[in-house]
Amino acid sequence: MDLFEYQGKQYFARFGIPVSPGDVAETPDEVVAVASRLGYPVVVKAQVQVGGRGKAGGVKLAADEGEARAHGEAIIGMDIKGHTVHRVWVEHASDIAKEYYASFTLDRGAKAHLAMVSSRGGVEIEQVAAEDPTAIARLHVDPYIGFSEAQARQLVEEADLDPEARAGAAEVLVKLYRCFVEGDADLVEVNPLILTPHGQVHALDAKVTLDDSAAFRHPEWEEFAGVTELDERERLAKSYGLQYVGLDGFVGIIANGAGLAMSTCDVVNQVGGSPANFLDIGGGASAEVMARALEVISSDASVRAIFVNIFGGITRGEEVANGIVTALGRVDIKVPMVIRLDGTNAEEGRKILRSVESETVITAPTMMGAARKAVELAGGK
Repeated sequence: MDLFEYQGKQYFARFGIPVSPGDVAETPDEVVAVASRLGYPVVVKAQVQVGGRGKAGGVKLAADEGEARAHGEAIIGMDIKGHTVHRVWVEHASDIAKEYYASFTLDRGAKAHLAMVSSRGGVEIEQVAAEDPTAIARLHVDPYIGFSEAQARQLVEEADLDPEARAGAAEVLVKLYRCFVEGDADLVEVNPLILTPHGQVHALDAKVTLDDSAAFRHPEWEEFAGVTELDERERLAKSYGLQYVGLDGFVGIIANGAGLAMSTCDVVNQVGGSPANFLDIGGGASAEVMARALEVISSDASVRAIFVNIFGGITRGEEVANGIVTALGRVDIKVPMVIRLDGTNAEEGRKILRSVESETVITAPTMMGAARKAVELAGGK
């Protein structure tokens, strides 16, 4: 679950990470009320989960009530890269001497947490990495041992932060790691982490991605879920308990297993197509699950063909096939569909699927062949 900036700052504050005082507003009147309470000057910041807010006019400095109201009227309702601004974060403006970058995430390849710190904050870290990889200090952290104050001091020194910022930045890093681990996050990022002219270090921005698998430990996350941005496809899939990510292509994908779903997306791209989604139905493929998956895929107007890629493991091929046949009888599919079934009792499953084969429901023996057929039926690029 990706949090909005204001939610991320509220999350940071729970772990003692210093952030600028501020509050959320959903109307121009509320913007003025918050600004008056905080004291001018203030910054009015659009709350959307997309970059480029500043360039789009979604971040404005207000020196008085008139400017605060004008910025509230201009930003609330604004469209930023397809995202409508429903609320803004109003915070007291900070004096900035220097900008830095800090984050913790999981390096799956190394099977360790990864800390990154840079003296070049305020710009995309990908840009920094491309221009000068040595500008980012990295440290792998053993999750069992944890992250120490000594490691924090080492990082800020290696990142060449200004001497007057190092003690404060190291303190923030220790708290940020606590937020990452105890807060069950996949990512915590501060860009920029600022040094004020008075020598204070605090988070001017907050990017937090929570680990959905840990939601059972955090009933308080419900307050975040209520305002999470989901498109209609994702909202429907979530209501059905399906692992779904909407993409921009035209081939709808259903697979059982995250690895197989990712491989299916890759193969569709390889043969000249473009996946419309990532949809993992998990280890089984019952009629109920398949019907729900097909309903979600069919709700996407951009889908011109569906590729069902199932590998029967514990769930046998004939059970999968019967689930697909039953689902086809329950859901009105208006686009062609290609089914590839392999694994345990796959041949028995294919025999069952022949009963529903037609010009628009086609079976294919291989993943590559099925992908090519799906892209062809979708009309290619």
